[in-house]
Amino acid sequence: MSEAFDNFPHILGEWLKGTGPDSDIVVSTRVRFARNVRGFPFTGRASDAQRSEVLKLCEDALKQVHLDRSVVTLELDKLPELKRDVLVERHLISRELASGEGPRGVTFGRGEMLSIMINEEDHLRLQWIKSGFDVDRAFHALCKVDRALEKTLPYATSDRYGYLTACPTNVGTGMRVSVMVHLPALTLKENIDQVFKAAQRMNHAVRGLYGEGTRAFGDMYQISNQTTLGRSEEQIVEAIKAIVPKILEFERQRRGQLYTEDRSFVEDKVLRSLALLRSARRLNVQEMMSHLSMLRLGVDLGIVADVPVRTLNELFILGQPSHLQESEGRMLPANERDTRRAELVRSRLAAGSN
Repeated sequence: MSEAFDNFPHILGEWLKGTGPDSDIVVSTRVRFARNVRGFPFTGRASDAQRSEVLKLCEDALKQVHLDRSVVTLELDKLPELKRDVLVERHLISRELASGEGPRGVTFGRGEMLSIMINEEDHLRLQWIKSGFDVDRAFHALCKVDRALEKTLPYATSDRYGYLTACPTNVGTGMRVSVMVHLPALTLKENIDQVFKAAQRMNHAVRGLYGEGTRAFGDMYQISNQTTLGRSEEQIVEAIKAIVPKILEFERQRRGQLYTEDRSFVEDKVLRSLALLRSARRLNVQEMMSHLSMLRLGVDLGIVADVPVRTLNELFILGQPSHLQESEGRMLPANERDTRRAELVRSRLAAGSN
């Protein structure tokens, strides 16, 4: 199991490259399907023997789907906690799956666009992540995998309700579309609550970096649909395509307003963050993400010209606690993590400017 994980923390996903549509603001687009296997209790009610059977059925079905040859399959109950936490930080599995019990697993490609969780809240959670605001491509790519799986795996469905899921909020299409956006100007201008309220009125939610119940470190937010029942997949896609551009326009307006009205204030914040990140000897994760957020804003406004967006996106992930510890091959006390994080940031920013 550890062999499949070799060098994994140093290989970063396609969704972090920062070259997709609207990547000045949108980090990634994720489409997720919740599915269950007919004839088995939902994961929370299943015995270990039933979970093992579901795991084997799903893994066998996946072998019949033509996935990338570099695909990795991990049985999470056999994986150390630290490695599971790395997968969470990479958005390949949920915290619930990482901390769960009993037989469970994940299959993902080396490009990290496709990830399939087995025995989370539902038997299957399929997701596809793309760089930038790229809903259509992510949706169609995941549909191909879903349809191929459905040919060999009997999904639990209802003629009346659609796909049956453990949580009633997922019944119907079982589909969530989530767009990760960087909104520093709206945060600085204290307009972020307006975004929350507007999203709620359109049956969408705004959450933190790792989804429900998490904080928006580094001015990163996830916008996702709340309704799955009574709407088609296409309607959900069109709804997210309607709301996100409005938020992007709002953020761009505020960026322009900030820079026009108080250029010295914005430049000062950006250049202070750049100087601190290039010289700090200790950084906690909140400090790192806050200053990376300002630096990412500075790149978009043309204040900083020698740091690629991809470098900043990758640092958001590589500077997380579990990635630092996995890279070191051991658990680290908080002060040592802060030292290693500062070293990582300094070296990456120096490399990015060459």
